[in-house]
Amino acid sequence: MTQEHNPTTAMTKHSERDVVLDIDKYVATITICNESRYNAMAYSMWLKLGDIMEGLSQQADIRVLVVRGAGEKAFVSGADISEFGERRNDPDQVALYDQAVSRAQSALTRFPSPVITAISGICYGGGLGLILSSDLRFAGMNSKFRMPAGRLGLGYAYDGIKRMAMILGVAKASELFYTANVYSASEALGLGLVNSVHENVFEYSKQVAHIISQNAPLTLAAAKTAFQTFIGGSREEDIRQVDQAVRACFASDDYKEGRAAFAEKRDPLFRGK
Repeated sequence: MTQEHNPTTAMTKHSERDVVLDIDKYVATITICNESRYNAMAYSMWLKLGDIMEGLSQQADIRVLVVRGAGEKAFVSGADISEFGERRNDPDQVALYDQAVSRAQSALTRFPSPVITAISGICYGGGLGLILSSDLRFAGMNSKFRMPAGRLGLGYAYDGIKRMAMILGVAKASELFYTANVYSASEALGLGLVNSVHENVFEYSKQVAHIISQNAPLTLAAAKTAFQTFIGGSREEDIRQVDQAVRACFASDDYKEGRAAFAEKRDPLFRGK
């Protein structure tokens, strides 16, 4: 787990090829740091992101997660292709690399609280995989999006294609994948790839994260479980988990607090239990 530090220092220069965690009360922020390569994800970074997510998922007081890239030129420009000769040149190495990517992205998808991606600049390849693993995607006006696999000769795993198609629809996901075209922020908004576009995407994401952090955590967790169950295929076992999460909401102290706050015309103070 990375060392936590005050978010006011988050704009300081981070070391290259790093993934940094900041926590401010109920809001966690993960910053992808590899600015000289437009925040391209090295193998070690995929591993570290997975490690951070596993640790973070055990912290019950985290109510929302924001993921961003260091600086404003890129969110994530994809995998660090300078490593491909070493890391992806035989089937065993490809399997290990893909396992690290899948683990990190799946951890974002399964994270019990809402995940926001704040996208500034380039978001290509593996960056698309990361934002599609999140719940809310906000883009800066300078953002550019591309799935370049077809220009690199890479295979793309079924789970990634499935999630892309579930979120965008098959027709729009097919266009994005088959053409390998570059899309502007406004075009990405039209595709449904992002929720909205903002002049200061980091400030907007911070504001939304604060709003979410004030809402009932059990309600948010139940809703996220339901959304992910729908995207994943709505298996009976998963639907039962949604039902259990809903029942937990109604049995919670937060439900009592929500009703009391409404009756007393005040803001609720939720404790996640």
